[in-house]
Amino acid sequence: MKVLMQSRVSLFKVPGGDTIQILKTKEYLEKLGVKVDISLELEPKLDGYDLIHLFNLIRPQEVYLQAKNAKQRGKKVILSPIYVSYREYEKEGRGGILGCLATFVNASQIEYFKIFIRAMKNIEFHRGTRMVMLKGYAKLQNRILGMVDYLLPNSYSEMSRIIENFDIASLRYSIIPNSADENLFDLKVRIDKEMEKYRDCILCVARIEGRKNQLNLVRALNDAPYTLVLIGDPAPNHQKYFKQIKKEAKKNIHILGEINHNLLPQFYALAKVHVLASWMETTGLSSLEAGLMGCNLVITDRGDTKEYFKDYAYYCEPDSIVSIRNAVSQAYENPVNPQLRQYILDNFTWQKTAEKTLEVYKSVMQ
Repeated sequence: MKVLMQSRVSLFKVPGGDTIQILKTKEYLEKLGVKVDISLELEPKLDGYDLIHLFNLIRPQEVYLQAKNAKQRGKKVILSPIYVSYREYEKEGRGGILGCLATFVNASQIEYFKIFIRAMKNIEFHRGTRMVMLKGYAKLQNRILGMVDYLLPNSYSEMSRIIENFDIASLRYSIIPNSADENLFDLKVRIDKEMEKYRDCILCVARIEGRKNQLNLVRALNDAPYTLVLIGDPAPNHQKYFKQIKKEAKKNIHILGEINHNLLPQFYALAKVHVLASWMETTGLSSLEAGLMGCNLVITDRGDTKEYFKDYAYYCEPDSIVSIRNAVSQAYENPVNPQLRQYILDNFTWQKTAEKTLEVYKSVMQ
């Protein structure tokens, strides 16, 4: 079987959780004998491919043209929607012009404005961008779903958002969870001597942006009796937010930027707690990774996290510095639940994700 995966044009220039999801799904599908290529082109040649697997319904400016191209060439189309709602963040956490607009316009209109801003600032202007401007954000999403043969949401709660917002009564779907790499995130990792200074730290691994809420985390832990380590590059349109973090961070806050992915197991192994105080997460891949490495987890219940982590994590409110601080203190003082690692191994590994994905591929081909 030969499959082409397609997604947003900035997938590797501005990597995120979807980047990891695509690369790891590809890696483990290939271990099962599937030939997988990745293309970020809008209308590539599709000769020789059995299936087209698209990602990111929230980026209709690319996915619409990719889906249309596939259907015109008679290909089956599978979509991993990664369908999120940033509504609360836009209204309560963003600030600025878009934060003000969110009070008066709906979620689709906000996304429309964001696409326009990215097109101008990041030079992401192409034919798909023009399609959104002419046809509308939600209308293109509906057209995409009308061309899809099968949906692969990451959770039931994600699927419920899609059902609530779109008319897809007859569209087949299977829940394919996000996962962590049990081979990379191994408790037996060797710790380099120079890394020991981070032992028992509080860790946050995430792209630095308003939705991930690092500024409130910094405010919650400034001058606390813990070392907070932030790992991740600032998103292109969040430089002002990043500067504010650096301005407010006290001496116990270490901002390391992007690091080699293969060093992450050492940081997780050294950390006592991992925090993602996000306004919205479909999963929180770094939470899964940290859980595999023996960290206690602090997260919010915004998005789909409760479905993944149940009672294995400490929950906080993203807009409350006191709530974040209290949850971190609880997680730091309590021992790690030994069942957490086994729970992740039983349910959320890329091997299992690839096996379930391949089952769907075979079903669609039949």
